[in-house]
Amino acid sequence: MNVEQARFNMIEQQIRPWDVLDGSVLSLLAVVRREDFVPAEHRALAFMDLEVPLAEGQQMLAPKVEARLLQELALHKHERVLEIGTGSGFMAALLAHRSQQVLSLEIRPALAASAGANLRRAAIANVEVRCADGSAGAADAAPFDAILLSGSVAEVPRALLAQLKPGGRLVAIEGFEPVMRAVRYTRSGPEAWQKTVLFDTVAARLQGFAEPSTFSF
Repeated sequence: MNVEQARFNMIEQQIRPWDVLDGSVLSLLAVVRREDFVPAEHRALAFMDLEVPLAEGQQMLAPKVEARLLQELALHKHERVLEIGTGSGFMAALLAHRSQQVLSLEIRPALAASAGANLRRAAIANVEVRCADGSAGAADAAPFDAILLSGSVAEVPRALLAQLKPGGRLVAIEGFEPVMRAVRYTRSGPEAWQKTVLFDTVAARLQGFAEPSTFSF
């Protein structure tokens, strides 16, 4: 496989057509080596338009979804970020390049350990990977300028929204199959958040978040 050609094709044929037009995001995707965050047995899938399998039945988001979420978070270099769902560590690496500090929470110990190793090999020093249930966020480190959920939830818990600074943004994928929606919450006041629907997509569930009961009489 010609890795650089595959990376170029991923950006130009998958990501750019999906309304990812921020030049700084596209440039970052060209230099952060996604293949180094993919399990060795799935390396050939690194640049394909699909969710790459990880350990314990988990998955990486598709490249175009990763890129679009990163763009919609609109990070600045002075900002502190909370990520929920570290997975392979690739999204944390992207966040790290665009912010001051990233705290990434991963509920599965094996994934947290491998993501930390991936980030160290990539010489990324401004990410802390913590093995924890991310559904409650990280109150000890709050407030955050931005929060990203790297997977889907039925709905974003109020506890996470409360950990945003004024003007802070939370981007997540909400809803149920077959159609979910990426959304952005912006904290506009002490008890006020503005919600913007971004795009339709589908992503694997994050573990630990509440699911509404489907029981009915």
